[in-house]
Amino acid sequence: MESPQSVFDFSVKKLLICYTRVLDAKGNDVGLSIYRGKVLLIVNVASKCGMTNSNYTELNQLYEKYRDQGLEILAFPCNQFGEEEPGSNDQILDFVCTRFKSDFPIFGKIEVNGDAADPLYKFLKLGKWGIFGDDIQWNFAKFLVDRNGQPVDRYYPTTSPLTVECSL
Repeated sequence: MESPQSVFDFSVKKLLICYTRVLDAKGNDVGLSIYRGKVLLIVNVASKCGMTNSNYTELNQLYEKYRDQGLEILAFPCNQFGEEEPGSNDQILDFVCTRFKSDFPIFGKIEVNGDAADPLYKFLKLGKWGIFGDDIQWNFAKFLVDRNGQPVDRYYPTTSPLTVECSL
């Protein structure tokens, strides 16, 4: 791929969604260009983290309130932090659908740091994002992406999803 210009230049694997908006549950690549014109909140998630309950609950609230206005939350399970997302994609989907009844897209498990980091996350981390450098610090780091596919803000894992609301 040539140098990507926006998140819309990426494809991701194994889109999983709990309910009726399934785009591709067969593990095929899905182009993020389908989200062109929408505001995106991209989050690396985990099922067994101390921040799981609050983050999923608040992400659901945010999504319910703003999805009809063009917000999409894209969740990417990651097991790089304390092995807090150990399950298979099917187990992750079952957990999210059963426990939280989330209706936003949950993608296949990826890595967000290191040599094997997903290209999307390599792109998201290109900005000058603070004292910790480019690496994602833990589960539930959040990137706000504008309608043109450009990352405009990054939130630390401890940032409540509801505080992002004032930036939407």
